[in-house]
Amino acid sequence: MDGSGLPQFIATGITQGAIYALVAVGFNLVYSATGIINFAQGEFVMLGGMFAVTCYSMLHLPLALAVVLPIAAVMLVGAGVHYFTIRPLRRAHLLTLIMVTVGVSVALRGLAKVVWGADAYPLPPFSAGESLSLAGANINPQSLWVMACAAATGAALTLFLRCTLQGRAMVACALNRRAAQLVGIRVERMHMWAFALAGGVGAIAGSVLAPIALPSYDVGLALALKGFCAAVLGGIGSNAGALLGGVLVGLLESLGAGYVSSGYKDAFAFFVLLLVLLLRPSGLLNVPTRREER
Repeated sequence: MDGSGLPQFIATGITQGAIYALVAVGFNLVYSATGIINFAQGEFVMLGGMFAVTCYSMLHLPLALAVVLPIAAVMLVGAGVHYFTIRPLRRAHLLTLIMVTVGVSVALRGLAKVVWGADAYPLPPFSAGESLSLAGANINPQSLWVMACAAATGAALTLFLRCTLQGRAMVACALNRRAAQLVGIRVERMHMWAFALAGGVGAIAGSVLAPIALPSYDVGLALALKGFCAAVLGGIGSNAGALLGGVLVGLLESLGAGYVSSGYKDAFAFFVLLLVLLLRPSGLLNVPTRREER
């Protein structure tokens, strides 16, 4: 085992982990407000990348606008997913609602294939320039954008949930739905906001990932699974845990591919998920919260 490539493996792992962290944050937003695991989160990421490519390559919008507009568009998709699929079944069993999100994932993937086809599409990097050399690792500027967006998104959402009236209302719905209703909070509206914000976070991940990994209609499934592993590893419901879990999953995947075999690259995250579920089901940073029965 040659240690000369270790810095590069770490840099690659952190970049991948930042994407997984953003997906995990999207999972947390929906879970914290509703108790639902939204397996359509990966398709939100896919739509963010495909909308960015459409705005830039087909509509010929400036790159900055082509990256920002998909965030609003996928937020509308997220709100629509709640309004048309989750809200009508709000009294259904939790497992039923989770299976609905699986169906939504399949439907969005099929619709994306019809609209964009099976090809992958390029998007230029956000900033030009040569790769940076740091401690023996070459880091391209887009990787720095990925890391910065993951950190900024996690921090912004934490401040939103703690310091804004809307965010505190979402947290109240998560802690005790009935009490939130009694003090005048419109719980269903908070749930819709959770799905919309999860869509926005997914679009951010898809947009910053597009210049590194060409977006296509089928990228969402793998990202959803890796993001779910990151959320569980860090402690589902904890944004700090999502960031930590994402980085750890990315590092394990990169180091495993570099030192063991790239053929087992996708297996490492799921192996870690099994270990966490066996040894520490609450995750590394999870803070238990009281949740009312549905």
